[in-house]
Amino acid sequence: MAENIFIKEDFLLHTEFAKRLYHDYVKDLPIIDYHNHLSPQMIAEDHQFENISQVWLYGDHYKWRAMRTLGISEEFITGNATDRSKFIKWAETVPFTMRNPLYHWTHLELKRYFGIDALLGKENAEEIYDHCSKQLTQSSHSTKGLLSQMKVEVVCTTDDPLDSLDYHLEEQNNPNLKLLPAFRPDKAYAVQNTTAYNHYLNQLEEVSGIQIKTFDDLKEVLKSRISYFHSRGGRLADHGLNYLPYFEEEGFNVDHMFKKVRGGKELSLLEIEQFKASVLKFLCKQYHKNGWVQQFHLGALRDNNSRMLNLLGPDTGFDSIGDFKQAASLSKFLNHLDSTDQLSKTVIYNLNPADNEVIAAMVGNFNDGSVKGKVQFGSAWWFLDQKDGMEKQINSLSNIGLLSCFIGMLTDSRSFLSFPRHEYFRRILCNLFGQDVTLGELPRDEKWIGKLASDICYYNAKSYFPFK
Repeated sequence: MAENIFIKEDFLLHTEFAKRLYHDYVKDLPIIDYHNHLSPQMIAEDHQFENISQVWLYGDHYKWRAMRTLGISEEFITGNATDRSKFIKWAETVPFTMRNPLYHWTHLELKRYFGIDALLGKENAEEIYDHCSKQLTQSSHSTKGLLSQMKVEVVCTTDDPLDSLDYHLEEQNNPNLKLLPAFRPDKAYAVQNTTAYNHYLNQLEEVSGIQIKTFDDLKEVLKSRISYFHSRGGRLADHGLNYLPYFEEEGFNVDHMFKKVRGGKELSLLEIEQFKASVLKFLCKQYHKNGWVQQFHLGALRDNNSRMLNLLGPDTGFDSIGDFKQAASLSKFLNHLDSTDQLSKTVIYNLNPADNEVIAAMVGNFNDGSVKGKVQFGSAWWFLDQKDGMEKQINSLSNIGLLSCFIGMLTDSRSFLSFPRHEYFRRILCNLFGQDVTLGELPRDEKWIGKLASDICYYNAKSYFPFK
């Protein structure tokens, strides 16, 4: 096997101060992963994967996009090729991913989970496939084993209001891992497709036992599902939006809109946004009432390729960065909640790097001294969770706000092998501090800066989220 000569002990750490900061202060801290898309069932059942393709390639649209770009047939990506064949095609792709974060992530994951200190490529694909697949049959590489290896303390999954949360309930007494739900009600206001929306409301009726004929009925059902999530340990909500819409309630009749949709009629584009804003206002006030943290992921332009959407469905690698206007409506929405002191702890993530300073400045408007870092500029997300994107997010937050209050990294991943991304973030953070100290732009106060780094990587999140 070709030797991995770049991911060594001091990978990404370019100064002696950075090396001490990482190795002595943050390397061994536990992980609080407060937003991901892992399967709660797989965790509760301590699922054992049959081979590395199942844990590494299934659902990973980052890898899928790279393989398609290289000209690899869909048969080896989401098609009917064998798992071994899919892995070999991915291995052939890896050398071509240099300077894409996939190159770093791939080798970090092989090294951390499987002890492989080699560069993956066509020539060693079969050998690595067999080596990793054999380890995956062992208890150390079950889902819980993989989480334990990375010292994962908390996992917050992403869950629809319809979900039973039975698997979260099964894990409530697990002393080694908190498996907690996060409320993701995007479908509860997705009125752009009347047929799909009514089908979803019918499902909500079944789950809640409440008929949904009016907008007040919808609010009652959502309130009951929030209470249900709360009883299962849920303390977070999350929303994926182009932008956070805001309208004054006096300008439209939301109940009329709701009855219109319930009757099978389409809403105008303006009505769709007004309806979303009304539901979101209600939900956010409920989150505050329950003491939850709310998260907003803003700026994804989804399902760009209609042909591939029809073939493969959503979340298959055809989303990208959008250029939506963010500041004005975001300001009005947050101010609406804050004006009656109903603004919860809030984390805002942007997908367009052009909005870094916009978000970093916006969160400072609503930090009122009641809570440390009450409104957060969330970690670099999706297309931005790579070295350059993380550094830019960290620098924007440092320049405009307080990096010391930041709640740090998350995986936002469907893969059980994604947790070295926390290591990646920690190394990048320590290297930035180290560069500043080495250049004489910060004092050589290792103990204090070590505390700040430790807080950002673990302790701030531990105190910020109201986990029980």
